[in-house]
Parts: sequence; C-alpha cells; structure tokens
Amino acid sequence: QVQLVESGGGLVQPGGSLRLSCTTSEFTLDYYTVGWFRQAPGKEREGVSCISSSDGSTRYADSVKGRFTISRNNTKSAVHLQMNNLTPEDAAVYYCATSPARLCSVRLTSLYNDWGQGTQVTVSS
Repeated sequence: QVQLVESGGGLVQPGGSLRLSCTTSEFTLDYYTVGWFRQAPGKEREGVSCISSSDGSTRYADSVKGRFTISRNNTKSAVHLQMNNLTPEDAAVYYCATSPARLCSVRLTSLYNDWGQGTQVTVSS
C-alpha cells in the first residue's frame, strides 16, 4: 500500500489562507490522478478538488470554486491545494488520495485507491 503524506494544515482565521501538500517517497505522483477530500465531524467525506493524470484537467466542488486551487509540483512530486478566503465551513480533516484513472472526479471516492492519514484544518477567530 502506498503511503501518502499530507501537510500544511493548521489554525487560520476566517479569510485566511493555507497551502496543503500531498507527497510520497515511494513513487512519483506525476503519473497519478490525485484528489483532495475533506471530512468534518459528523459529516461524510466529500470531494474538494482533483487533478487528472492524463491532461492535467482539474475539478472543484462548487463550495470551493474560486477559492481553492490544485496544482502539481513535478520537481518535488507533490500536489498542492492552495486554499484562500477560508471560512469556518472549510474546517475539516483534509485527505489526499491517488487513483490510476486518467481522469479525476471529486464525486467518486471509489475511484481512489490509496489515501493519506489527513491533515487538520481549523478555521476560527
């Protein structure tokens, strides 16, 4: 099983920004579709954003469009999630996951095989 590591979470005030990173030392993320998901207490896990391996196309949940940006850093074999203008509704544990699929989806969690342990994002004043 591949080990993915998320980092960059923390406490931020409403309106603030965080940059999450997803990395692995076991293989390169360049050839995998990668998704970011989040789960708040008492809620189901939901897709936030993803980036496809085939053409680099990206998808976003409606709730984060215009505020979050997913990108690859091929040099460091990492996928980042830049989160701006955060609100308390964004607070959750954020997970990254990889999929062998060529096109990504933020709706189909079953598309993703390997998951990280998550990083906590807290948005509070």
